[in-house]
Amino acid sequence: MPTLTATSLLDPSVHARRWIADYCTKGRAGDVLCDASDSAAWAAMLEEIVTVGGDDLEGARERVQHHAEDIGTGFRIAGESEERPWPLSPVPLLIKGDEWAQIAAGIVQRADLLEHVVADLYGEAKLVEKGLIPAALVTGSPHFLRPMVGLEPTGDHHLYFVAFDLGRGPTGEWRVLADHLRAPAGAGYALENRLAISRAVGGLQTRLNIERHAPFFAAFRDGLAAACRRTEPRIGLLTPGRYSISYAEQAHLARYLGFLFVEGADLAALEDKLYVRTIGGLKRIDALWHRIDPRLLDPLAFDAHSQIGVPGLIDVMAAGNTLVANAPGVGVPESAAFAAFLPRICARETGRDLLLPNIATWWCGQDRARATVIEDFGNLLIGPAFGVQPQGMDGLRPLPGAEITGQARARLLADMALRPQDYVGQEIVRLSTMPVVTEAGLVPRPFTLRVFAARGADGQWTVMPGGFARIGAEPDVRATVMGEGTWSADVAIHGSDPVDAVSLLPPADTVHIRRNPGTLPSRVADNFFWLGRYLERGEALLNIIRVMLGNSIDADAGGALGVETIRRLVALVVNGGAASKPASLKRADLIQFARTALESEDTHSVRAINRSARGIGKGSRDRLAADFVRLLDAPYPTRGGMLDRTGSLQRRYAALAGLSAEHMGRTAAWRFHDLGRRIERALTMARAVPAFGMTGTGVDDLSTLLDLADSQISYRQRYLTGIARVPVVDLVALDPGNPRSLAYQIERIVEHLGALPVLGDDGMAEDQQAQANALLAAVLTASAAQLSEPALKKIEQQLYALSDAIARRYFLQGAEPLRAAGMTLA
Repeated sequence: MPTLTATSLLDPSVHARRWIADYCTKGRAGDVLCDASDSAAWAAMLEEIVTVGGDDLEGARERVQHHAEDIGTGFRIAGESEERPWPLSPVPLLIKGDEWAQIAAGIVQRADLLEHVVADLYGEAKLVEKGLIPAALVTGSPHFLRPMVGLEPTGDHHLYFVAFDLGRGPTGEWRVLADHLRAPAGAGYALENRLAISRAVGGLQTRLNIERHAPFFAAFRDGLAAACRRTEPRIGLLTPGRYSISYAEQAHLARYLGFLFVEGADLAALEDKLYVRTIGGLKRIDALWHRIDPRLLDPLAFDAHSQIGVPGLIDVMAAGNTLVANAPGVGVPESAAFAAFLPRICARETGRDLLLPNIATWWCGQDRARATVIEDFGNLLIGPAFGVQPQGMDGLRPLPGAEITGQARARLLADMALRPQDYVGQEIVRLSTMPVVTEAGLVPRPFTLRVFAARGADGQWTVMPGGFARIGAEPDVRATVMGEGTWSADVAIHGSDPVDAVSLLPPADTVHIRRNPGTLPSRVADNFFWLGRYLERGEALLNIIRVMLGNSIDADAGGALGVETIRRLVALVVNGGAASKPASLKRADLIQFARTALESEDTHSVRAINRSARGIGKGSRDRLAADFVRLLDAPYPTRGGMLDRTGSLQRRYAALAGLSAEHMGRTAAWRFHDLGRRIERALTMARAVPAFGMTGTGVDDLSTLLDLADSQISYRQRYLTGIARVPVVDLVALDPGNPRSLAYQIERIVEHLGALPVLGDDGMAEDQQAQANALLAAVLTASAAQLSEPALKKIEQQLYALSDAIARRYFLQGAEPLRAAGMTLA
């Protein structure tokens, strides 16, 4: 171990050598660092970490994790509603270019073989006829979809994007642990890992000549486009929704690739073509990259209970009008049982062995294989054959046979005798280890590698240079113990030749300028509209609570409000459903009333409004800035008194309003967001003016009305003689120059509706535009002195009707848009 001096402490190479020497005392045979022939690369990587963060591995991990969170990387455990931060190690897995070339060749061979298998299973079924695949292995699979038999996929391929889990053995050999064909996940995480590592350790890319991910994603995008029938196709990424375990990754991929991020409800099949429901009508979808269970893709063809699919999608596929990647039904070879037959299929169909072998597998659906499993039960891994829990097991996770004892073993063997086809036996895989940062410094942990391949424009496979590693929490190197892993790591393919700085974007001087941001799905418009309404509604409720608790800035009122004014404030809160009527108007009861309106889980409280806004934000992360999402996702304040908490929340609302006003592009999405804000603010004023601004109201009421409209300063600048009813009503209701007034909101509503697309070309106003124009005319011709409570009640009703008209026209719910007159199909 090197001797450290005052001078050497400044030398990154000294720290790197010290870390490696210390690590290798903990390592074992097969560790990628201790046994690697490219130890110089590992030393260079650790030196870069030292250069950026000094001799502090824990700090390096925190820094990388911070960058991952900034990017928005997250995941969800099945059954949980909240996302967890994506756990990223600062130490990437290094693989030399020549070793990677061998892995990539094996991946391409395997992808081609699986394409051949799937095409045969849904075509001539020669492999079953030749005896290479047992018929029961196909028909018994829950992933075999009979409606796909004989259907020729668009683009002549079933597979366009695949993933494989690899394990490295103690002697350095790589083997395939699992195939992922239905809806492979993780490519976005690989991309995000690389982005986070590049930001944290910027010099690593150039120093080690690390291969970039951008060419892979560009090839995939070009491959889908080339398989479409139109020269400028519209491509969508179909997500199950924001409760998907990898929703954050899907949103990031859609944004990075320039795909429309859609849910099943956004799409409609009509006359054997697929459309996305947009604010401008139905727009053609030429290709769909889906991330949902294929059995849920089309309730008319597969699972009739599916709520997230697209009725008629398979008819669209059969007509050849939309490419669906990957095609439904490709999951048959994913099953663990299939691994027992793939080596023989490869040898017989291609004349070559698998370059990346499987782990040894025995399917118990065959007598000889079942006898082998029973005989060697204690030395094998016992698991489900088709990814479905058998009767004799308590879960889906394979277990070492030696750990299945007593009644559990008897139950499993009894069920295996009844339904042997439900089980497989596999060899227990032992994995290599790699460095990961813990509180104890660098320690060895087992890892698996997920690798991705995609078809390019020429129809050939392109392999992502790297992927991502999953690292186990325990030092036990058995793959079954590692499970899904605790950390992830970037995988860097390095070599001696410089790597071009390739980006997914074309050269700047070749980009066609475009100021239209593209298609806006109706669901997204709906979400942005209601996000604006919820944020404005929460801010208005906070204003009422703040004023009610005596935080008026009106000095003339002496800091305390009259009983009648408090009663009217309470009525606003009660009518809004935020809290039930308090027992009295005493201070203690009012504080409890305010606490309910702020924090109750069972009412339309500020907390509940925040929760609704937060949910919309999580479902719109592909279109919202990261800062906006973080503010929506910030913890609800719990410290301090009631006024402190209302103040904290108001500042958050103000920050969100500032981001939307100054940072959101003036797109149709922003218009819907602002429309929601304007309608909600107009409703607030339409309710507040009758309560506090009618004939007979006092100074407390009028001051409260100015507070609720945030117009105290504006009023005092204009009127120096004190508060009078008619000027107050004019300012907060009818003055189009006051950005908080009722008239101002309606003017903005008319402006937004005039800028949004219409279906007809006759120049006539649509229903929502006509209603808004009529509402504006009524407000602009009104007089503050004569404005009555019935007139304001009518305005409130008109605002609700206008909101409904906007929803009917733009949000296109249910089957109505398919029958709408004038609907454009593009």
